[in-house]
Parts: sequence; C-alpha cells; structure tokens
Amino acid sequence: MEFSEILCVLMFMSFILLLFTGFPVAWVLGGVAVIFTLIGWLVAEHTDLLADSFYTIDWAYTSAVVDRIWDVMKNWVLVALPMFIFMGLMLDRSGIAAQLMNNFVRLFGRVRGGMAVTVALIGILLAASTGIIGASVVLLSLLGLPVMLENGYRPSFAAGAVCSVGTLGILIPPSIMLVLMADRLAMSVGDLFLGALIPGVLLGVIYITYMLTYAWLVPDGAPAPEHVEPITSKAILEMFWAVLPPAGLILAVLGTIFLGLATPTEASGVGAFGALLLAWANRKLNLTVFREVCEQTTKTTAFIFAIFLGATAFSLVFRGLGGDELIEAFLTGLPLGPNGIVIAVLLCTFILGFFLDWIEITLIILPLVGPVIANLGFDLVWFTVLFAVCLQTSFLTPPVGFALFYLKGVAPTGVTVAHIYKGVIPFILLQLAGLVLVFIWKDLVTWLPSVAYGN
Repeated sequence: MEFSEILCVLMFMSFILLLFTGFPVAWVLGGVAVIFTLIGWLVAEHTDLLADSFYTIDWAYTSAVVDRIWDVMKNWVLVALPMFIFMGLMLDRSGIAAQLMNNFVRLFGRVRGGMAVTVALIGILLAASTGIIGASVVLLSLLGLPVMLENGYRPSFAAGAVCSVGTLGILIPPSIMLVLMADRLAMSVGDLFLGALIPGVLLGVIYITYMLTYAWLVPDGAPAPEHVEPITSKAILEMFWAVLPPAGLILAVLGTIFLGLATPTEASGVGAFGALLLAWANRKLNLTVFREVCEQTTKTTAFIFAIFLGATAFSLVFRGLGGDELIEAFLTGLPLGPNGIVIAVLLCTFILGFFLDWIEITLIILPLVGPVIANLGFDLVWFTVLFAVCLQTSFLTPPVGFALFYLKGVAPTGVTVAHIYKGVIPFILLQLAGLVLVFIWKDLVTWLPSVAYGN
C-alpha cells in the first residue's frame, strides 16, 4: 500500500473518530481536510514518500475547494431544499395532521391495531407532503402516541410504529435526501422521485401489514377501543375533506414534476406557497408562525449547507490522495461478483448508519461508491434508491438514530428508552425486508421512470 493510500485510510478513520467528540460535523469535515492537506504537503516537501506517487497535496490544489463551493452555491437544484423545508415546517403548523388524526381514528380506530394503522396512513400523507423527519416524528408522537397508550397499546409497539412511519418522509418524494443525492451524483431529481415512490409506499404497506398482524397475534398489545362512534356518512365525508388538502398539495408538487410541467425547483416553490395557503385556510397563519417557520427553515438550510462546505473540502482532499481509486480497487477486488459488491456496499452503509447521520453518508460515501456501481453496469437510479432505502434505517438504529431522540423528547411519561429501542427492532427488520425486495425486483424502481419517459 502506497503512503498516499495510508493517508486516505487515516483521513477517513480520523473523520469517524472525531465525530464522537461532539464537534459540529461541518467543522470536523473541514478541519480534517485542512489537517491532511498540511500532512500531505509536509510529506511531499520534506520526504520522498510521495515521489513515485501521482497524488500530491499542496495548498494550490486545495484552493480549488473555493471553485467547488461556488459550484454548489450556484446550483439551482439546491434551491428546492429551503422550499421543501419551509413547506414541511409550515404544514406542521397548519393543523392538518390533527384533523386527519381525529377523522381517521373514527373510521380505522375501531379495530385491533386500527390506531397504529391510522398513524401509518397519516405518516404516509405527511411523508408525501413534508419530507422532514423531525417534524413528522414529533407530530405523530404528540398526536398518536398518547391516544394509543390511553387505549391500552403496549408502549414498545406504539413507539416503534411512530418512529418507523415518521422516517418515511426521507424516502417518499418530495424528499430532501433525494435532492441531495441527485446533486452529488449529477442525476435528475425527477428520476429519483419517480424511482423512490413505489418503494416508499411499499414500505408503508409493509408497516401496516405488520401492525395488523401484530394486533391479531397479540390482542392485548394493540386492543380495539371499548367505546367507538358508529360509522356514518358524515364521518366518511369529513374524512374525505380532511384528506383533500394534503392530497391536493401532493398532486400540485409531485404531479407537476411527473407530468413535466415544472422542474423540482419550481415545484418546491408551488409546495411552499400551497403550505402557506393551507395554514391560512385553517386560520393558523400569523406573523409569529411565519417568522418562526422562516427562522427554522434558515437554520436547517444553513446546517445542511455548512456540511456541504465541509464535505466539499473533505472530498477534494480525499480524492487528491487517491481515495477514489482506493475505494474502487477495494470494491472491485472483492471476490463477490457485481451483486456481491452491491450487497457489501449496502452492508457497510447499514453499519455506518449506527454512527453517522444520513447527511454525512450521502455527501461523503455515496459519491465515492456511486461511480463504481455505475461502472459495474447497474442502473444508477436503482442503486441510489436502494442506497436511500438502506440509509433510512440510520434513523432507527442506535446510538445515532435521530428518530429515537425526536420521539423521546416528546414522549409521554412512562415511555422509556428501552421501550423505544425494543419497539423499533421489528421495523428495522421490516425495512431490511423492503430493501431485499427492491434489490431483487429492480422494476419496483425502474418501471415508473420508464413509463413516464416512454423508454
């Protein structure tokens, strides 16, 4: 192994270890890039260890990060990020989810596991109209968890249902994760949105099937309520009117993208404006709410773009040391065949999800392995969606499962960390089962884009 390759390994391991110090990820990424630029320059300047290597790092090379940052900042695709974030946060404040909960419970809450199914259906609607994991998990926790506990649901099952369904927003379009993935791999956001739609809905169906099966096998774990209102035509009509606003917003955003009427960036503006109208129609919009949503949107966007800057510097130095070739040589050197290499990448991604957030994995790992998989002859849209499904588990796997933290922060008294960890285990296994389905049946991803574009 050449010395530059040793530096690549040390650079990546330093990044992993420094994450546990609690420093902001953006600072860690940028700081590691600066440190290894200095190390590479000193080694090249004062020794002959890099003399026979094509890769040398100096300050002139690293200064190219300024041009890379400029390319990121002028990318119009990324304008969709703050728009989709604003849309999700404003919908969170609009009161729509509370209306859905009240009306769905009247129809579905009368059967065993029906309240968990209600949470799942609302979660799917929120996922297709917000894409913000924190907002979805917190909202479902506040609305659904107390109701399930009051009706005798086991805390572990109720907590697992809320956590897992809340993570669907990172996969079902419009998803900010898919926007970032498309940018990192220079792909069409519309292709990824189309490809991820069926797998995302499929995961929701798998969750609902499990919830009903669990309620049937463990009657006291998800009992039917003792007192329920009769189903009337009025209740059905009210549920229809409750579903209509978010469904209309979903159609306005995704429909315009899928029909080719608007780019994802333009559709994100439509979604943000539609969320404003829905909040105004529900009499939830005022200057205080508008200011708070704008502030939170700014903070979230700034956090993501700060990591963008750090990741840009890290990737430039890592590649300058030969990291791309090292990763490609390692993967293609595995005696596993093309499918085995994909499985190995997914396994590493799943393990990294225990320790890294999805943003770091998307910005650092995906650009390194994506070209390798494409060179093996695989459809890049299929692999990226497969990678996204695998990455969804990072929200549920401790110790860095953010959905677990979101839930614990607002959970009622009596719901412990042990309940949450125990509850998410079956849903992690279900996510992995969904991953296997997408791996085996590539048409789950590729069919919809092929129909949309007629090829």
